[in-house]
Amino acid sequence: MDIFEKCRNYTTARQIMAAGLYPYFIPMTGSEGTEADFRGHRLIMCGSNNYLGLTTHPKVRQAAIDAIHKFGTSCTGSRFLNGTLEMHEELERQLADWVGKPAALVFSTGMQVNLGTISALVGRDDIALLDKDDHASLVDGAKLSWGDTRRFRHNDIDSLDHLLCAIPEEKGRLVVVDGLFSMGGDIAPLPELVEVCKQHGARLMVDDAHAIGVLGGGRGTAAHFGLTDGVDLIMGTFSKSFASLGGFIASDEDVIHYIKHVARALIFSASIPPSNAAAALAALEIMRTEPERVARVNQIGEYMRNSYQKMGFNTGPSVSPIIPIIIGDDTLTFQVWKLLFENGIFVNPVISPGVPPGNQLLRTSYMATHTDEQLTRVLETFERIGKQVGLI
Repeated sequence: MDIFEKCRNYTTARQIMAAGLYPYFIPMTGSEGTEADFRGHRLIMCGSNNYLGLTTHPKVRQAAIDAIHKFGTSCTGSRFLNGTLEMHEELERQLADWVGKPAALVFSTGMQVNLGTISALVGRDDIALLDKDDHASLVDGAKLSWGDTRRFRHNDIDSLDHLLCAIPEEKGRLVVVDGLFSMGGDIAPLPELVEVCKQHGARLMVDDAHAIGVLGGGRGTAAHFGLTDGVDLIMGTFSKSFASLGGFIASDEDVIHYIKHVARALIFSASIPPSNAAAALAALEIMRTEPERVARVNQIGEYMRNSYQKMGFNTGPSVSPIIPIIIGDDTLTFQVWKLLFENGIFVNPVISPGVPPGNQLLRTSYMATHTDEQLTRVLETFERIGKQVGLI
């Protein structure tokens, strides 16, 4: 059996391409935050995770430039060996303070945070319990561990409690959830999660990749609910509100010390470049000094969600600036995406396995820097196309 046979037989993407509806790997020729350019075609960007609009902030740009002038373009080594700068450790101190934990550890990407943290903590006699809608990186982190993985129904505390009740006391238990779910735009029921974890002696990890910069004044889901002490591990990425690349895990000092010396995704990866660390530090400072950005992105989210619902669109469980437009059919999802794209609106089409079958959707997301004029144009375009294809 030729291992490449599966490659030759893979036709899913080619079928979409042949239909002229392929929506992925779009090579942009320019990006200015709220707008992007595709070969001269201007698009309002409603498919980015740049929630606070900081990728174009002068202070963030200058911090990255200054870091390149001082340190060059790469550390050319892992954090474990020659790739740690004082800047990395300063970033870790400030991140820990921001989310309210004693210590933090910076990884090269958010994906690697979850791969490294979960696989380091969940051993042979342990069990990871994941929400059905958890991000793929959390699922893969659990798969990389030596322990077992159990899944509970999305945001269903009774389902989690049932699984925990069946686990012998001698087993270690790590419950892992997204704080703000990246497709539905809904929030994990953290008060109930904290309570059930305490009842069963389980530890709780919250992936706040999409929540930091959006919830809790920018500090994330635990701060949103006033439950920072009830969450054992808080994860975040730099590729969203921090306008950079990388990620971190925050927890107690002994937990971070252990992960630092055991997580293969950290030890065997090059550290983030100085420019990325400097950009993240600058973004964090702006979060502290410009809280109006967090307020603005949430105001926009509420306005857009209410507007879509009044038109008759199904926005699912969203309560955030992540707003799905649920369509429920693969072909129609791609067709609406293309019509929007041709009319200057960039969104993200998501089908199974990204979402459950029947929940195919267009993922829209918003930035604090979107103008009222841009938002009006987006809504007008959605309404016109929604009526054209019979969605509303």
